Order: sequence, then structure tokens, then C-alpha cells
Amino acid sequence: MKEFELINHYFKGRGITRRDVNLGIGDDCALVTVPANCQLAVTTDTLVAGVHFFHDISPRALGHRALAVNLSDLAAMGAEPTWVSVALTLPSIDPQWIAELTDGMHEIAEYFNVQIIGGDTTQGPLSITICAKGTVPEGKALRRSGAKVGDWIFVTGPLGDAGLAIESKKQGLPVAPEHLKHINKCLNFPTPRVAAGQALRGLASSAIDISDGLLADLGHILDLSQVSATINIENVPTSDAMQASLDFEQQLPFILNYGDDYELLYTVPDSNKSMLDIKLRQYGVEATCIGQIKSGDGNIELLHQGEKFVFEHKGFEHFSKEQV
Repeated sequence: MKEFELINHYFKGRGITRRDVNLGIGDDCALVTVPANCQLAVTTDTLVAGVHFFHDISPRALGHRALAVNLSDLAAMGAEPTWVSVALTLPSIDPQWIAELTDGMHEIAEYFNVQIIGGDTTQGPLSITICAKGTVPEGKALRRSGAKVGDWIFVTGPLGDAGLAIESKKQGLPVAPEHLKHINKCLNFPTPRVAAGQALRGLASSAIDISDGLLADLGHILDLSQVSATINIENVPTSDAMQASLDFEQQLPFILNYGDDYELLYTVPDSNKSMLDIKLRQYGVEATCIGQIKSGDGNIELLHQGEKFVFEHKGFEHFSKEQV
């Protein structure tokens, strides 16, 4: 199978067809129509074997994960996902492997009403680059730079499970079989908080998705908003799997530093706080308050039961030595 045979067999004519796609796969560019009074949100992520995923990941999980992490970026902006393009680098063509990979992509794309409109295939070390596009009403996008002193800090769900899955595989951390299934699903089949992101438009003052770790990603909001924060670490939500597998202090590196959670971290003015449950509960999302924005120059103060708590702030950073 050659490059264009691969594209025609696994991508062209598959998945949903959106009415706003004027020209999809098959030409030099795709053509789409952006709705009136909307802005185009664009994000790009590359996933590299051995850096972002284990070499033995199932192809279906890899296809899902590659799209999910990009849709999570759109969710953090409050955007509606619409179109994606896929650049796929493969060492060789294994028809069954590619079939399962593209099945994973098409499943999550159809769930979120997203059309794959183009991309590229080439030979080389295994990697996937996704460019995801979405639309957001003009002036309504959530950004990292809007947090104000007095705003409350929230997350949309439990943290640390993906990191626990990675370390259970790398270091053999003891995790019960029923919990191992849960954390591996969190790692390989993350659920981007698309509906929650759109619900937060007009309520949240800033937002980001948690990909590099809670403290690292909160730091991005603080830097751009020119504020500081206090976090009550006992309020950070964790799953039954996390609580059953590790004691409190062992959990901290996973819930504060590890990342790969793809929950939303967002700030909300006090005047909007009472509306959160009404807005988010209909999407099965629980708003958990973990701290508050303070004045300052980007510092994060950690508290445990009201007392200052010392912990090394560290998140994932490319070109460090850390790899999966």
C-alpha cells in the first residue's frame, strides 16, 4: 500500500461530513466556512513514540488519544471543535495496525462532530501531529490571561490517574487490577471537557487544560494574568483508584506535578461562583474549588489544613530527560 492508497482507504470518505466543509480530503488544501461573528481557534500537538506514549500502546488508543489532547486545548478556550488535519509518520505500513489507529480517530471525531479534512503521511519514526480547529463566538474565548485577585480556582475532575498509570508500568507500582483498568483508561482514552469548556464561557475569567501538571499549568495562568495563587492541596480531587493505591504524601507528585489529566483548570469571579453547578452538572461535571487568586507576581502558596506546605513545583517540559 502506497501513501495515497493509505489516505483513500483509511481517511477519505470516512467519518462524518459537516456542512461547513466545502472541500475535504483530496486537494492541496481543504476549504471550510467559518460561521459569522465567530473566531477560528487553532491548536497543534505532536505525539512522539517513547515521549508521549509507550511503544506498545494499542493503535486504537493512540488514535483516540492523539485527537483527544487537541480537542482538550479547544475545550480550554471554550471553542466548539469542528475540523482536524492529521500528519502521520510511520516506520512502515501495517494495514491492521493502521485500521485500528484510524478507527480510534474516527470514533472520537464522530462523537464530537469533528471532520478530518486533510493532512499528510510520511515514512519515519512513529509520530502523530494533529492540527485541530474550532469556532468560538467573537470575544467569548476563554484565555489564560483573565484571572483577577479574588477569583476562585476550580478543576473539572480528579487528577493524577494518568501519571499513576505511567508509573505503574515504568516502576511496577502496586495497583489493584480493578483500579489498574481505570487508570489505564484515563491515560489512553482521555475525555476532553468540550461541553464544560463551552459552558464556562461568560462564567470563567481564565482557563487552561491540565496537560503538564496542575502547578505548571496554573503557573501559565498566573504569569499571563500577573497574579499569584493559594492552593488547598487537600481539596484537589482524586479518584478511588488513587486513594486506594497511595497514601496522601505519595499522591502529591501525581496530583500536583504529573499532568496528562486533560481536566480543565479555571478561575471564576465570586459573583459567578453560584452558577457553576447549574451550568456544569448537566454535563456530568463537578466543579471542585481548590484555591483562590491572590495579588503577587506568579507565586503559588500551598496550604494543607490551613498550614503552609512545602513541595517542589515541577511539570513536564520538553527537551528535559524525562520520557515515557
